Amino acid sequence: MIHEILTVGPLQCNCSILGDEASGEAIVVDPGDEISRIVDVLNKHSLTVKQIIVTHAHIDHIAGAQRLKRLTGAPILYNQNDLPLVKMMDQQAGWLGIPTPEVAPPDASLEEGQKVAVSGISGSILHTPGHTEGSICLYLPKQKLLLAGDTLFAGSVGRTDLPGGNSRKLIQSIHESLLTLPNEVIVIPGHGPKTSIGVERESN
Repeated sequence: MIHEILTVGPLQCNCSILGDEASGEAIVVDPGDEISRIVDVLNKHSLTVKQIIVTHAHIDHIAGAQRLKRLTGAPILYNQNDLPLVKMMDQQAGWLGIPTPEVAPPDASLEEGQKVAVSGISGSILHTPGHTEGSICLYLPKQKLLLAGDTLFAGSVGRTDLPGGNSRKLIQSIHESLLTLPNEVIVIPGHGPKTSIGVERESN
């Protein structure tokens, strides 16, 4: 599997491009900004985007999704519980002092246990509310890989002081959905360096 991580936008969001070499099909996770760079990587590997996944609807993770959809035709998938955050995108843009991006409801909502797949790549959705009500993680068991959004970081956890945040739910999500995964699972957070479930279980 091809896996390239681009840090995009003013808040340096980790955008993951997951591609299958044989089929040329791809999933893009959290295209928050700098869509031209994302497209360059897709073109370099001759990949066709089949799904756009957003781990949660904060502006730094979702801002470029509609632009990427227009270029690729791929559906945008995220959990519908984050629709209140989409409706306040102008306020989110105001916090950062940037123009309000075009956003829309998801083409389909991502729910707990849902399978996400393109030819050659398969994962499942973990609904992990806490950072936002609709926060999700994407777990790829074959690759022992977790794309954790802003739920879990290297040595830290997602903030809960923004709209939709709930510290009790966040800790519950981490304990019940993430720390139950095998130690060797590599964690790609929404920002910052990668880590592993084992390291975070021991030291976070």
